[in-house]
Amino acid sequence: MTTSTSPRPPIVVIAPDSFKGSLSAEEVAAAIGAGIQAAIPGAQVRLKPIADGGEGTLDALMHAGGERLAIACRNAAGQVADSPVGILKDGSAVIESAAIVGLTDAAGVAVPVEQRSTLGVGDAMLKLLDRGARHFLVALGGSSTNDGGAGLLCALGLKLYDAAGEAVPPVPAQLHKVARIDASGIDARVREAKIVAMSDVDNPLCGEEGATAVFGPQKGVTPEQVGVLDRALGHFASVLEQALGRSASGNPGAGAAGGLGYALLMLGAEFRSGAETVADHIGLDEALAGADWLITGEGRSDAQTLHGKAPFIASQRARSKGVPTTLLSGGIDRKSLGELQGSFSGCFSIVFGPGSLQEAIANAPHLLQDSAGQIARLWQTAAGAKR
Repeated sequence: MTTSTSPRPPIVVIAPDSFKGSLSAEEVAAAIGAGIQAAIPGAQVRLKPIADGGEGTLDALMHAGGERLAIACRNAAGQVADSPVGILKDGSAVIESAAIVGLTDAAGVAVPVEQRSTLGVGDAMLKLLDRGARHFLVALGGSSTNDGGAGLLCALGLKLYDAAGEAVPPVPAQLHKVARIDASGIDARVREAKIVAMSDVDNPLCGEEGATAVFGPQKGVTPEQVGVLDRALGHFASVLEQALGRSASGNPGAGAAGGLGYALLMLGAEFRSGAETVADHIGLDEALAGADWLITGEGRSDAQTLHGKAPFIASQRARSKGVPTTLLSGGIDRKSLGELQGSFSGCFSIVFGPGSLQEAIANAPHLLQDSAGQIARLWQTAAGAKR
């Protein structure tokens, strides 16, 4: 007599990025998880929302635990508003640039890009230093600024002067006037701090591949302004590097967040992939141990996904452990499908048919849940056939 044993329920790790303008990574993960459990009731679901250093990075890191705070900081236009920051369980402070000087902040972008600054990011760092933080994770994606990080440095105590000895505001339109920089007032605690700048950008500060030329247009820089503002950043950098006795304007990542990456490099920051850093802090590798399947995704996937975006990093972590990965995104660029399928065991969009973007955004939770359920049924059928 033989006794049949049922196969154990699958272990499914769900590690999506946010669907920008629609759902947070945590909400995306929850919707996919609900779809999986509806299709495979016994499935063990491990939710690990992820991010790549842009909008949503703070939320992804806080999902793993820690203390969320609201700190009064200046936005890109210089107006004071409460902005979220976080303290992780290990004491690391998390600053998300997009949450302080982000493109989606209507008040911050109400002034032209040449008048915006990163003063608020420096405000956040100072207040976290006051709370005892000495290890910072700074997410650089999604900023609306192009000031070379001059605002951040000035908030920390740097002073800019023109040829007549008058103070120069740390905004792009004024940086060409900087003739002298006094760095003696930079908060001494900054030198004690370890700063990790999180970004998947490797652009230098200036030039054809620099912050202004590549990222400026999406922030409102006009074609006529590109050269002017680029030269202003280069001038500011030359004076700053003389004052600090170090150079970083040509380093990979200096052009991230309109040059905020440059300022952090000048403070001694280490640049790391945002997705890799988040994956480490949320324990993605541990979640993948013994797992049968990983589902990841983002709002829209194309060839750029393979250049350090969160779904790609998640798939690489899974592959190293022999776990197959499915990509479930809001939209998939069909022309990029051939490239994408080299890293994912199936690429799927949540959209079932023609419809408007507004409808897709409004129905995203249900679309995700339904799509995840259908993919789970397919996966379960394939797994059964193998047995």
